[in-house]
Amino acid sequence: ILTEFVLKRRAQGAFLAAALVSILLVVIGSIAVLQIATGPEANIKTAQDAVWWAVVTITTVGFGDHYPVSLGGRIIATLLMVAGVGLFGTFSGFVAAWFLQPLAEKRQFEIESLQMELRRLRELLERRRREIFGC
Repeated sequence: ILTEFVLKRRAQGAFLAAALVSILLVVIGSIAVLQIATGPEANIKTAQDAVWWAVVTITTVGFGDHYPVSLGGRIIATLLMVAGVGLFGTFSGFVAAWFLQPLAEKRQFEIESLQMELRRLRELLERRRREIFGC
């Protein structure tokens, strides 16, 4: 059922996948940075700090109030930033597809109407040919 939904509604499926990946990255990134960023110089000390830092990092806002100071934490931050840029592109594509969907549906209706009219014209031409040539 999920595969059918994703294949039939690609824009909504992409949005759903991007939202799920975003949530997972924030949760995993928060846990990872909280485990790696230990020590007296670390300024990410609580779970709330870690979640806030992950959300700010994945959205590429980067307020700078919390940041990792260890190499491992910076690697996690880099991965979150790169993923955030890609996810933002996916969300932007979804919004664009959402606005363009009515236009695509209208065009599909027009194409189907033209195809029906073409079939009727062919049938009419065939009848006229039979009347004229008696075949």
